[in-house]
Amino acid sequence: MLNSFRSRVYEWVLVALLCACPANAESPDQNDVSRAVERGEIRPLADMLSVLRGKLPGEVVGVEIEHENGRWQYELRVVDASGRLFEVSIDARTGSIESIREK
Repeated sequence: MLNSFRSRVYEWVLVALLCACPANAESPDQNDVSRAVERGEIRPLADMLSVLRGKLPGEVVGVEIEHENGRWQYELRVVDASGRLFEVSIDARTGSIESIREK
């Protein structure tokens, strides 16, 4: 139960980061992102975290969302158990991982 609570708190922290972090491309605000989720244009951050957990174990330490050329993309930064930092690009519409790059 405690792990479930921690996980939920962690997701809310990430949502806050998502809204606060500027992106290199067009930086949508919280309302833009909320409307896109409501319209079904993008999947919620919680879905992206579920996709990522199965592919790259580690702690998510940063989240951004970009809207460029009509396309939404999540950028997540993950630190693995060895302390290596990875940048993960996920298509926000489909949830498919487009790239994982070690930084």
